[in-house]
Amino acid sequence: MKACIGLGANLGDARASLRQAVHALAALEQTRLLAVSSLYRSAPVDAGGPDYLNAVACLDTALQPLALLHALQALENAAGRERPYRNAPRTLDLDLLLYGELRLATQELRLPHPRMNERAFVLLPLAELAPQRVSAAQLAQVAGQRIERVAAPAAWVQAQYQD
Repeated sequence: MKACIGLGANLGDARASLRQAVHALAALEQTRLLAVSSLYRSAPVDAGGPDYLNAVACLDTALQPLALLHALQALENAAGRERPYRNAPRTLDLDLLLYGELRLATQELRLPHPRMNERAFVLLPLAELAPQRVSAAQLAQVAGQRIERVAAPAAWVQAQYQD
């Protein structure tokens, strides 16, 4: 199943944290990294703190959605993620954005991610990897959010992944 993961960090060495997260995603069992977007810098949404670095990674995985979510949470915890309050600054944030075409609404997981269409830091990198999943209208809705592309995938991930 193709799954898309939103990556973000704004504490510590955010670029290194995201790079390590990409390599950790590639190493997940029953999973293959398909592609990684460019790296973006964005202002926090509904929060304070320093700017975020963001990207999206697409995976081919045999993990079920909840197993993948739990694997992502384990990677966040290993990176020192703390959750003192909603939208707190973070060392690593991994959001399961899409899991194929699955629509799911449980207490633990909602797919597609319920706020992805409100966030330029999700839609711009996702549009690089899955342009059919992001419309011009969606991009227009987030056009006022401050975001800038800061590095191409090969420049920040330091590895090439191919289908």
